[in-house]
Amino acid sequence: MNDNFDRAPGAGRARNLPAEPGLVVTGDGDTKTTLFNQREPLRQPRTSPPFAENNIGTASDVAGGDFKRQSKPQQSANANSTSASRRCNEVDSVVKSSKLSASAPEFVPSGMNPYEDPAYYDDESYYGEPTLADMVTEFLGHLSSSPGSFESDIEYITSVINSWVTTEELLLELVELIYTQSTAIPNFAYTGARLCNYLSHHLTISPPSGTFRQLLLQRCRKEFEQRDVAVRGDAEAQKKLHSFVLFLGELYLNLEVKSGKGPPNRADILLSALNDLMNSLFDNPVDANLICAVKLLKLTGSVLDDAWKESGKQHMEKLIQRIETILLDATCSRDVRQMLLKLVELRSSDWGRVRAAAAASNATPDNDPNYFMNEPTFYTEDGTPFTAADPEYAEKYQEIMDRQDYFHDVYGENGNEIYDDSEDEMEPEMEEAFENFCLESERKRQQ
Repeated sequence: MNDNFDRAPGAGRARNLPAEPGLVVTGDGDTKTTLFNQREPLRQPRTSPPFAENNIGTASDVAGGDFKRQSKPQQSANANSTSASRRCNEVDSVVKSSKLSASAPEFVPSGMNPYEDPAYYDDESYYGEPTLADMVTEFLGHLSSSPGSFESDIEYITSVINSWVTTEELLLELVELIYTQSTAIPNFAYTGARLCNYLSHHLTISPPSGTFRQLLLQRCRKEFEQRDVAVRGDAEAQKKLHSFVLFLGELYLNLEVKSGKGPPNRADILLSALNDLMNSLFDNPVDANLICAVKLLKLTGSVLDDAWKESGKQHMEKLIQRIETILLDATCSRDVRQMLLKLVELRSSDWGRVRAAAAASNATPDNDPNYFMNEPTFYTEDGTPFTAADPEYAEKYQEIMDRQDYFHDVYGENGNEIYDDSEDEMEPEMEEAFENFCLESERKRQQ
C-alpha cells in the first residue's frame, strides 16, 4: 500500500512532502504528477507590503531555479505592495491628525452600570470619581427600562444611596434628581412615586432642614406655586406642568405617611393641591389642559371622591359641574369633548366600581342584583328556559314536578323502567301461530 495513504483525515500530510507543486515523490524515488496536488503558488497577503528580494528567492527555491513560473505572481505581488504602501501612508496621516487621547474618560455603554462592580474603582484606566448624579441617573434609567425589577432591586439601590448621601447638600441634590427624572422621563411617574415612598421610609439621613419626604414636598410646592403662569404659558411650559400634575397624582396614591397608631395614611396635604391644580387647568380649557385633567381624574378620581366625601367636602361635584359647563361653552375638539363625556359617565357609575352585594340574611330581589344568581335553570316542554326570577316560575315549576311524579311511577326509585310481565303473555292463537312460523322458518333454512 502506498505510504502516503492513511485512513485518518489529514493524517500523513507531513510525510513525503512534494518538492514542487504537482509532483509527488514515491517510495522508489520517482516523481509523479497528480491532479489533486496541482496548486497555484500562494499569493502575497494584501494587508502588508511584501519584499521583492525575499519573494524572488523563495520563488527560486520552490521552482528549482525556474523563475519563469513565478513571473506572473511576482507582478501581482508588486501591485499589491504598491497599494498596501499607499494605504499605510493614509493610515499614518489619520493617526497624526487624530484628537483622541489616552487620558480621556472611560466610555461606558448605555444599559451598563459599572458602579456595581468594585473592580471598577481599582482599574488603572479609571480616571475621576463618579458623582451622585451619575449614579442616580444610572439607577433611574435601569428602573425606567425594567420597572418589573423594582421589588428585587430597590433594597440594593437604597443601600447604595444611603452610603452616598451623607450631607444635607447631597440630600437636596438627590431630591432634585429624582423629581426631575420623574417628571421628565415618559411613563416614569408611577415608578418615581414608588421610589420616593420607599426612600422616605428607609433613608437614614435626617438633617435639620427636613427629611427626604419633607424636602420632596417642598420641591413640589415650588412647582405648584407657578401653576397659574404655566397653565397659560407656551407649549413647553404646559407640558412641564402636566408632567408635574400626573406625578403629584401618583405621589398621592403611593406616598404613605406612617402614624403612631393604625395603618399608614396618605399625604392629605396633596388633596387640596390636586383640587387647585384641576381648577387651574379648567380656567384655561384648551385641549392639552383638558386632556391632562381627564388623565388625572381617571387616575385618582375614585380615591379623591371617597376622601372628599369622608371629610364632607363637595369638591368632586364642583369639578363635574365645571366639566359640564365646559362641554356646553368651550370650543374644545371633538375628541376631547368625547373624553369629557366619558369621564362624566364614569363618575356617574361610581368610577366603574361594583359594590359588594348585600348580606345573605338581608338580601332581597330588590336590593341584591345577584339574588337569583345561584338558582338553577329549568326548561319547559318546548325548550324555553326559565329561572326563579321568571314571573311564571311557580306555575311552570309545578308542571315539572307533576311530570317527575309521572316518570317516577314509570321508572321507579333507581331510574330503571318498570315492566309488567303479565302484559307480555300471548293468547293461545297467537302462540300457536308463532310456533308454526318458527317451524316453517327452520324447514326453509334446512332446504
